[in-house]
Amino acid sequence: MQKNIKPHTYKTSVDDRRAANQHNSFLLWFTGLSGSGKSTIANAVEIELQRQGIKTYSLDGDNVRKGINKDLSFSPEDRTENIRRIAEISNLMIDAGLVVLAAFVSPYKKDRDNIRNIVKDVNFVEIFVNTSIGECERRDVKGLYQKARTGEIKNMTGISAPYEAPINPDVEIKTETESVEEAVARILKFIEPRLNLKNE
Repeated sequence: MQKNIKPHTYKTSVDDRRAANQHNSFLLWFTGLSGSGKSTIANAVEIELQRQGIKTYSLDGDNVRKGINKDLSFSPEDRTENIRRIAEISNLMIDAGLVVLAAFVSPYKKDRDNIRNIVKDVNFVEIFVNTSIGECERRDVKGLYQKARTGEIKNMTGISAPYEAPINPDVEIKTETESVEEAVARILKFIEPRLNLKNE
């Protein structure tokens, strides 16, 4: 079947879309434990980017699993497929000229490396939202950790499934000592040069 697939070459390119938007497009990937603050920080970053006139789109774990990935479980294999699909969606959005913000636990290093391969290294910004398991459990706004402790939830990252922390992320946010505002300011400072079309 693959031999019959021949992608059509469209005349409008990613460069054309970036020029129309007047900024580069790339992926901001927020990784960390459930309850670490990924979505909160990603949302705050997007608000600031929108204020600057940057075209954005946010992808979030809960939202994606209600739609395109609703057929997937939380087994290691399905977690990998979940992240692969999100990476492919992000790649299309990068091609559309958008700055994509994706907040996902994404516990496995190999899966995050695969994201980088799919969207290309130059388009990938890894942001590690580093929050201790104790603090995540204290917040536990969804009640997930409590359910995991009682065995009601299986394959819970940090409890019954591993989390492989990034070794050398582009940005590391320590939410227990850093405010959301401080985190947003550091992320914006890091990506500012990447937004400039001259640095493409």
